[in-house]
Amino acid sequence: MHLYDKIYSPFVTEKSTSLSEQNKIVFRVPNKANKKSLKKNIEKIFKVNVIKVNIINKQNRSKLTRGRKVKVKGYKKAIITLKKGQSIDLTSGI
Repeated sequence: MHLYDKIYSPFVTEKSTSLSEQNKIVFRVPNKANKKSLKKNIEKIFKVNVIKVNIINKQNRSKLTRGRKVKVKGYKKAIITLKKGQSIDLTSGI
């Protein structure tokens, strides 16, 4: 499996932007991703030291839209904590 297959995209929200002040970056990852492989891949791709990896699994859910039930697909996201003083510039791309 290629290194970039473990990371789909950066997860840019208001909360993830505020986490960047604490040297944390949020990525959307595949459902089969695990902490060890994510840590290795991010260290190789971005040349940074990863201290901690937290994974959040959002389940499938249904919601009402215009009076109809609609399924919303779940996803997995990873919060990566970097060593103090290091950062990843998400605006430059990979």
